[in-house]
Amino acid sequence: MLNSLMDLTRAGGALGIPGLYVTGDPGAGDEAARQGSLSIRIGLGWAKSHTFTTGQCPVMKYHRQLMMAILHDRVQIAKAVNATPISLGDAPRGYHEFDQGAARKYVLDPHGLLN
Repeated sequence: MLNSLMDLTRAGGALGIPGLYVTGDPGAGDEAARQGSLSIRIGLGWAKSHTFTTGQCPVMKYHRQLMMAILHDRVQIAKAVNATPISLGDAPRGYHEFDQGAARKYVLDPHGLLN
């Protein structure tokens, strides 16, 4: 994915890489990923003079605006992230589907109080 972004980004452009990249993942599919190594064509980024910014998203910059939008029903976060309530008994299935790349966020609802 990052390599594709470098292909698409113009020379002198910048790539923001938010997200979670762990230092190691014992359950990863290949040895490099188990060690936390990503296969990035850094030479391409260097040749195109790309700027890379990494780290967590600057949530403190936006959290008040987001909170106000939620409180005034201008955005529906649960709908936006495809939140799916599941029972505690369905948690193993939910974790498995999430690990397989399901495009939803699971919310555990052990008492059946969510719609």
